[in-house]
Amino acid sequence: MLDARAELGECPVWSARDQRLFWIDIDGRLVHRFDPTSGTDETRALAGRPGSMALTADPDRLLVAMEHELVDLTWSSGATTKRVVLEPASGPRRLNDGRCDATGRFWVGSMNDPPGNGPAAGMLHRVEPDDTSQVVQTGVGVSNGLAFSPDGSVMYFADTWRDLVWAYDYDQAEGRRSNERIFLDFADLPGRPDGACVDATGCYWIACVYGWALLRATPDGRVDRIIELPVEKPTMPAFGGAGLDTLFLTSISTGGSQPTAPGQPLAGGVLALTPGVSGLPEPVFTGPGG
Repeated sequence: MLDARAELGECPVWSARDQRLFWIDIDGRLVHRFDPTSGTDETRALAGRPGSMALTADPDRLLVAMEHELVDLTWSSGATTKRVVLEPASGPRRLNDGRCDATGRFWVGSMNDPPGNGPAAGMLHRVEPDDTSQVVQTGVGVSNGLAFSPDGSVMYFADTWRDLVWAYDYDQAEGRRSNERIFLDFADLPGRPDGACVDATGCYWIACVYGWALLRATPDGRVDRIIELPVEKPTMPAFGGAGLDTLFLTSISTGGSQPTAPGQPLAGGVLALTPGVSGLPEPVFTGPGG
């Protein structure tokens, strides 16, 4: 466990080549690199709020979704370089949850900023390795829950403000989804759907923000585990460690749009669980320069 006290911790990504956990503090405008073995947590400051990120083929470079655009972050220098502008800088949105598919595309969604401000205006973008992008979905409140099944044939996507997670058939070769169906309805589940990941058995793990919990659903949408947590606002899980058998989980302290309940000394920290199952290696963005 890392007592980071992040304002709005999010997007943990395990780098197997570095044996480090990258993660972000959105409101703190920081990207972190945590070494669980030594306990060292390094940071790089950004000019804007990072919503998500991805590893690249270059071990010194991360792809970061920041505010309305994608930037390359060079870890050794802390410098950023603009890569792709996805939405207007003056618009009522910012980029949020994102993840690569197995072929190296980066999927990233946006959200109303602040959440719940007016009609749902968020978008879901697909960014190809050649940096071309396409808006795949509009009318999103808060994009979250992006993940892919182990064989890449199923894509998951959540809208926190609709309290729903959807599953899609996914064509990896074309980067296209079809056959939308509701995978999880949070009406009778704790909290609201936030970030997610998939384990090696194909089960879907999702943070229940505002719900003090983390849950796992089987590929057929049956909730088979609910783990109570010492933080009200867990945000996203990620498998890591040498055997990909540790589940890291980020959380919120003072950040975000809603007050945090008092009496949570671990809020804003990175939790570590041993769930008894391993995860999947994190795909990398395969665009030029990465």
